Amino acid sequence: MAYEDPGAEVLAHAAETFGLLASPARLHIVWALAHGESDVTGLAERVGGALPAVSQHLTKLKLAGLVRSRREGRRQVYFVDAPDVVDVVRLAMDRLADRADRSDRADRSDRAVGADSVAGAVHPVARLRGL
Repeated sequence: MAYEDPGAEVLAHAAETFGLLASPARLHIVWALAHGESDVTGLAERVGGALPAVSQHLTKLKLAGLVRSRREGRRQVYFVDAPDVVDVVRLAMDRLADRADRSDRADRSDRAVGADSVAGAVHPVARLRGL
């Protein structure tokens, strides 16, 4: 089966979106908003960030079209505006969590039988960065 490569514009937009989500803080904000709307104060408490920093991250996410906000009285309430991107984030996070769980179980199993070959193992993403 032959696949058609995406166009340059699609690739550029995808790289831009993934680049924006490469920040752990912004990824955490998108993750939090995927589970429910919130104002900036609630997000700052949930993600453990300073209010001005979370506000700046939200501005970037809004400019990218990933989140939107609406006014409720005196506060801005933020919500996800790109459910398809959230699906990708959820899938990636779930897979990475599963992989980490399997790795932790394997490490515990190796320690239980006295194997030390895993001690020098490097996370796959860290290996990629070294290329």
